[in-house]
Amino acid sequence: MPIKSKYLFVASMDVDADKEALFNEVYDTEHVPNLLKVKGVHAVARMAGEPFVMSIGGEEKRVAHDGPRYSALYEIDGPEVLVSRAWAEAVEAGRWATQVRPFTRNRRHALYRLC
Repeated sequence: MPIKSKYLFVASMDVDADKEALFNEVYDTEHVPNLLKVKGVHAVARMAGEPFVMSIGGEEKRVAHDGPRYSALYEIDGPEVLVSRAWAEAVEAGRWATQVRPFTRNRRHALYRLC
């Protein structure tokens, strides 16, 4: 995905296996659409980590996925978006806060500025 915004916010986490279907449904149908309404949020892409093989230095290297399974990448205008009232309301909206978030773990958040 070509990044057009100045910042990329990444939210990564694991979810309890018995809540995985609900997690994906709510993330796709409620959480992402709610956050896309926030001024300064321009795009969201969801990813699931997996192991892979890559060629480096003339050899193939197997790389295990290390870290949370799911990540969401948010193109945003800047760090101020993450503390805006609209963001705070969006992350608590719908079923996410009560029916999904309690079953997530190994949560990691990172902010990257485009060089």
